[in-house]
Amino acid sequence: MGKVLVIGAGGVGSVAVHKMAMNKDIFTDITLASRRLIKCDEIAAAVKDRFGVIIKTAQVDAMDVAATVALIKQTGAELLVNLALPYQDLALMDACLEAGINYMDTANYEPPEKAEFEYSWQWAYQERFKKAGLTAILGSGFDPGVTSIFATWLRKHKFDTIRQIDILDCNGGDNGKAFATNFNPEINIREVTAPVRHWENGQWVTSEAMTTKVAFDFPHVGEKNMYLMYHEELESITTHFPEVECARFWMTFGDAYINHVTVLQNVGMTGIAPVMHDGVEIIPLQFLKALLPDPSELGELTKGKTCIGDIATGAKDGVEKTYYIYNICNHEECYAEVGSQAVAYTTGVPAMIGASQILKGNWAEAGVWNTEQLDPDDFMDMLNAHGLPWQVHELDGPVDF
Repeated sequence: MGKVLVIGAGGVGSVAVHKMAMNKDIFTDITLASRRLIKCDEIAAAVKDRFGVIIKTAQVDAMDVAATVALIKQTGAELLVNLALPYQDLALMDACLEAGINYMDTANYEPPEKAEFEYSWQWAYQERFKKAGLTAILGSGFDPGVTSIFATWLRKHKFDTIRQIDILDCNGGDNGKAFATNFNPEINIREVTAPVRHWENGQWVTSEAMTTKVAFDFPHVGEKNMYLMYHEELESITTHFPEVECARFWMTFGDAYINHVTVLQNVGMTGIAPVMHDGVEIIPLQFLKALLPDPSELGELTKGKTCIGDIATGAKDGVEKTYYIYNICNHEECYAEVGSQAVAYTTGVPAMIGASQILKGNWAEAGVWNTEQLDPDDFMDMLNAHGLPWQVHELDGPVDF
C-alpha cells in the first residue's frame, strides 16, 4: 500500500518497524534511517530473524534537510515517520515539504537550547502543508497520541461535551537499575524538571515541578504516587476542545527516581546551558545521558505493567457522566514479541497505526493536524488488533485528585 521512511533507530523506532513488518499489506517498503547506521542494521537483522521481512537501512543526519530530501527521493517514500529527537521536527517537516511527501511524528518540537515544548512552531506550517497538498500528523505516540484519540472517541461515542479531562500515565515496571529513565534520558529529564502547567477555568495555572503528588490505585498495577506535569497534549486538547474547563497530566514516579532527579538538579547535572570542562564545552544533561542506561537496552530486564489512559467528565443528553478509558501493557510480553520494554512499545505501536491511517487514506486532509482532530474509530480498532487493547468503564462520578 505504501513506502515509508522511518527516521530514528532508538527503542520506539525499533518497535515501529517491527510492527510495520508485521503489516506488509500496508507497509510495502520500509527504510529505517539514523545517524547510527549500525543501530539501523541491528534492528533490520532482528526484524528479519523474527518475521523474515527485509527492511532497508540508511545513514542520515536528520538536521541536514538536503541530505534527507535526497534520501526521500532515493527511497521513493510517500510518508516520513519521524521517530528521532524532537529537536529535529522542523528540519524534517522542511524536508517533507521540499520532497513532496507526508509527515508524521510522536512528539512536538523542542528547541535544543531551551527546555520549552509547544506546538506553535509546528502549527505555523499549516498553510504550507495545505498549499502543497500534503498531510502532517503531530503526536501519534501514546501520550500524546492515543490519549488524545481516547478523548476524541469519548466525545464522539460517550459525551456531547467534555468538561474535565485527566491524563494518567503509570509505569509500574521495574528494571532493577538504581536510576534509569523510561525513554530518552535527555528528553525525559527536561520534561520532568520543567515548570508544571495545567488548564483551569480558561487559563494556564503554573506550579513548580515535582511538587503536586497524589496517590492513585491503577488497574492491574496498584497504588502509585503520580505527579502533576505539563505535557504537550494539554495544549492541543484545550485548543481543539474549547469546552474543556480543566485539563491535567499526571505521571507516576517512585521515590528513588524523584530523589535522584532532585539531587542531580541541585548539583547542576540537569542543566542544558553549555559549561567548560578542561577546555571542552559540554552540556551537563547530555553528559548525564551518556552515563545513564540506554532505555532501548532495558527490555529484557523490565518486569511489570503500564497503565495509561484518560478520566473524562462531561455531559450526555444533559446528564453528567465520567468514564475511565485506558490500556494495560505488559513489559515482558512486549519483549517477547518485539524485543522491547512497554514504554517504547506503547509509543511505537501507535506510530505504526498513525502511519497506517495516512497510507490508508483515513487521515488524508492536507494541512497540519493533531490526533484529537481526526476520526478515531479505525485507529481504536487497530489498537485492539495490534497489541494495545483498551477498555472503558463508567465511574460513579468525577475523581477528586
